[in-house]
Amino acid sequence: MEAALIGFDGIPPLHETLQELRGCTETFLGVADETGLAGAVSWTRLDDGTLDICRLVVHPRAHRRGIATALLDRLDAMESADLTLVSTGTANHPALALYERRGFTPTGRRRIAPGVTVTLLERKTGAPPNVRPVHKS
Repeated sequence: MEAALIGFDGIPPLHETLQELRGCTETFLGVADETGLAGAVSWTRLDDGTLDICRLVVHPRAHRRGIATALLDRLDAMESADLTLVSTGTANHPALALYERRGFTPTGRRRIAPGVTVTLLERKTGAPPNVRPVHKS
């Protein structure tokens, strides 16, 4: 779905073999429904303790059922971090909105192909999910 949203199907995970996926160093958490795997999140822990969310996927049949939110809630409960990083296609507005609702702020963009960028986001401790800072004037 993200490939369609951003107009680019060169996203590396879309072309991974099962062997490559099994050999990656990410930790995975999945959720199943009556049909099978409905969604998954994966992450790595960087040397400095930063949590790097590598993938968040939800099967199209399970969209709009809160699965991405549930996976991120569980990840937050399992893996505390002073800094959490994630990136998504700049044109993937639903994903950007989800991360921003969870306290992530955009920190930059990276060009991955002509006309295609990903937005880099981070969340620091003190900006918990679903809470936005209030700026006083």
